[in-house]
Order: sequence, then C-alpha cells, then structure tokens
Amino acid sequence: MIYSIKNVNTTFVKINKYMKFKYSFISIIIGLLFILNSCNSTIKNNKNEDNIVNKVHIKYAKGFSIQHFKDYTKLIIKTPYPNSKEIFEFKLTTKKTSKSLNTIQIPIKSLVVTSTTHIPMLELLNEEDKLIGFPNTKYISSKKTRQRIDEGFIKDLGNEEQINTELLLNLHPEIVVGFTLNASNKMFTTIEKLGIPVLFNGDWFEETPLGRAEWIKFFGVLFDKEKLADSIFNNIKESYLKAKNIALKVTKKPTVISGGLFKDIWNLPAGNSFEATFLADANSDYLYKNTQGKGSLSLNIENVFAKGKDASIWISPSFYTSLEQLKNANDLYSKFKAFKTKQIYTYVNKKGATGGILYFELAPAHPDLVLKDLIKITHPTLLPDYKLTFFDKLK
Repeated sequence: MIYSIKNVNTTFVKINKYMKFKYSFISIIIGLLFILNSCNSTIKNNKNEDNIVNKVHIKYAKGFSIQHFKDYTKLIIKTPYPNSKEIFEFKLTTKKTSKSLNTIQIPIKSLVVTSTTHIPMLELLNEEDKLIGFPNTKYISSKKTRQRIDEGFIKDLGNEEQINTELLLNLHPEIVVGFTLNASNKMFTTIEKLGIPVLFNGDWFEETPLGRAEWIKFFGVLFDKEKLADSIFNNIKESYLKAKNIALKVTKKPTVISGGLFKDIWNLPAGNSFEATFLADANSDYLYKNTQGKGSLSLNIENVFAKGKDASIWISPSFYTSLEQLKNANDLYSKFKAFKTKQIYTYVNKKGATGGILYFELAPAHPDLVLKDLIKITHPTLLPDYKLTFFDKLK
C-alpha cells in the first residue's frame, strides 16, 4: 500500500486514525505469516520424523555421519578438511536415479580414490575390483591391488595434485573419493563440472586411531555393505582395546621421544595427536604428552636434545633408514641415549614392491597392529609371540 499525504495541514486526528489502521493491518499480516510459517515448519519436521528410520552409531569418527530414511540413506561429510565451515550431504539410494552430484545410486560399481589409505578399506570390504583409477599408482603397496594395476584394471591418473581429467572422464567412474586441505581445490571443482560426484574423505583429519579406522563405514554405505563394515570395525576396535588393556598391566613406563629433523626443524607429534594417543595407549611415557595441539610440534634439535637425550626409546626418526645415515645427518643424533643403546625404531624400511611405505597405506585401517607394534617395542615381554608389522629397529 502506498499512502500520500497531500496536505501537510491534515488534522492530527486523521493521521492518528491512519497510523492505527496501518499498524493494525501490518500486525494482521505478520500474524498470518507467522501462522503459515509455523504450519510449514511443522509439516516439514513431521515429514522428516516420519521418514527417518535410524542414525548409524558412529562412536569415534567425528568427520561423517549416516542417516537412514525409508526411501534413501543420507551420508553427511561434516569435516572434509581442517577448519571447514562446509557440510556436504549425499543422498544414497538403491533405486535407479537420474545422474546428480548429490544423489548417488548404490552399490557403487566403479570409483576412483586418491589416497593409499583408501585401498585397505576397499580390500577389507572385498570391493577392490571396483577401483578403476588412482593418481601415482607406484605408491600403492598392497599385493592384491598391485596385481590389478599390473593387469591393467587400474589406470594411473598422473599426479595426485593434478589428476589427468581427460583420462578420468574416459574411465567414467561413478564417484571420486578425494581429500583436500582447504576449500579452494580447483582440481575437484573441475571433476565435478565433468558431472562426477566428489566425496571428500577426512579420515586423515581424525584425532584418534579408532576414529580413522571407523571411516570404513563411509565406504561400507557406498557399497551397501554397512553390516560388514560395522563387523570389520568392531573386530578392529576389540583387538585395539584388548591390546591397550594388556599394556595397562605394567607399571614401569619407558620414556619415549619421536620424530626427527627435516630442513633443520624437528617435527614431532603434539600431545593431542593420534600418534601421541598411540604412545599413551601403549602405556609409555611420551615426553611431549602434555603439549597442546593435534598435529605436529616444530622444534630445533637443541631443544629436543635437552629434553629427550636420556629417553629410553626413539620412535620414527624422520626418514632415516640406518644408524649410520642418522649420525651422518647430524652428529648430535649420536649423543642421544636411544642411539647409543640402539633403541630407535622406524617404519620407513618396510615398503611395497614399487617403494610405497606400508605404514602410510595400511596403518589407518589397522590401528590395532600399530598399537601392538608399539607395545612390543616399549614392553617386549607383554606380547612374546607377536612380530612387528610396521616398525623395525634401526640398524
């Protein structure tokens, strides 16, 4: 309504009557809108409540959730990358559906993954034959998947930071499972423009070992194998917690340091990182356990030497493969007690046929074996028949 007051001398009574009418009219409109909005909200909420069947129990992983409705399943990616403010939702259905970036027909029959940590998840679910492409296949160590690469079933897509999109398009994967450090990833944006859905897997960003392993449920729902994924994870969890309880039997904790120099900076796990969690669950005394942070600490070698020179055990000394190589890199290394007693352990010496480090590929899916390795190293008598899976003593 437009109201024009032509005469500035119009009586106050008329203006007052008009204002009362105007505000009464507005109040009625607002009231009607509120009622209609309330009705719509109620209908929407009731519809969701009627359709939802259950939410999958995700105990350790923080980065995703799964909700079941009567006609479809919703996969929600909550933390696709650090400090993300985006949430990605995908509607999964077993019914034939029109092609969409957010609606995916399951079970998936073909896919491309971009991290070696995804490989063991596929193999545990017996779905490795659905993998048709991977960037830098030389990093894959699994014998089973390497055979498929050698037989030509899995194509090398080039660099992981710049996938060959022409080759990718020729493969026609139903989805690409990717990982990213931030929101501005042009490569994945390009892939989506080609009409291929990209699902960000944030397993690497989880804070706990079991949180990382629980991402098998992410793959389980894509292949319509949720029960199998749940069973596999429960076995991993039980094995992990059993090992943790065994470690609690000892009262003497050996002191431990970790990491090593890279370009004059000593990188080691912060107190709230998943690596520190492993050392705590192995019932060892990690000297940096009380530091803040979920990632790495960056220190100089003098600071680490002052604090850790008498540590009993040294885990993961960067990428050095022998004691001699370590000493040649920096003479101060040889002055650590762990160096003198030869109690330094690394995972870099166990590699696949083409040079990929087994730990990087397999450890996230098998945290129970990592924990057993660390228990064997820090408390050798607790697991007398166990042989190290990932680690080796530096020679």
